[in-house]
Amino acid sequence: MRKILGALRRADERFSMIGPGDKIAVGLSGGKDSMLLLYALHLYQKYAKKAYDLLAVTVDLGFGNYATGVMQEYADGLGVPLHILKTNISEIVFDIRKEKNPCSLCAKMRKGAFYEKAKELACTKAAFAHHGDDVIQTLLMSLMYEGRMNTFSPKSYLSRREITLVRPFVFLRERDIVSAVGRLHIPIAKNPCPIDFSTKREQAKEIVAYLNSLYPGAADNMLGAVKTTETYNLWNKNWNF
Repeated sequence: MRKILGALRRADERFSMIGPGDKIAVGLSGGKDSMLLLYALHLYQKYAKKAYDLLAVTVDLGFGNYATGVMQEYADGLGVPLHILKTNISEIVFDIRKEKNPCSLCAKMRKGAFYEKAKELACTKAAFAHHGDDVIQTLLMSLMYEGRMNTFSPKSYLSRREITLVRPFVFLRERDIVSAVGRLHIPIAKNPCPIDFSTKREQAKEIVAYLNSLYPGAADNMLGAVKTTETYNLWNKNWNF
């Protein structure tokens, strides 16, 4: 866990993610990333020279086969309160709206439900487990589907929700998370979504992997380009063409 906690600490220090007295709600999906994040923030409570409270929120989309018991047992073992929010999001997205591309609406509704619960629990911060590879994939999807240079921020204040979102794993790569989860035998709750692994993000992940196979180190360089703002050399929006 030394590498995981070291990367978390660097992100915290660079972006001032966690402060004394914070109450942090971790978005716990049951996947490897969020399960490790909960454990890492639990350990960080002991080593960071700042006192903060920690809890987890799981949004049950209503598919009926979500292994929330796995997450409950895991959170109980850490001594972290887990709040499971049952919703009918899957019915709205797949049955009522019959969305052809359901991921966007599902994510919007899932995050909305999560933030509402976090505010109900008087949380000052929300923590998601997005990592460095997610940064690259989001940038690539933005270029391909939106025609703009954009990716998510390590820390964002959501004024409409009155809560600050932090992503403590932005300096980690997915391979680091996979390795840590395997060594620590952290349990995983399978994603019940019927289109899991067939999304645009999975396609972007495959593209990045292919580029990295052609040009070893390409993914590291892409992430480095995002982190090192001093080297940006894009067209200035004030230029007239």
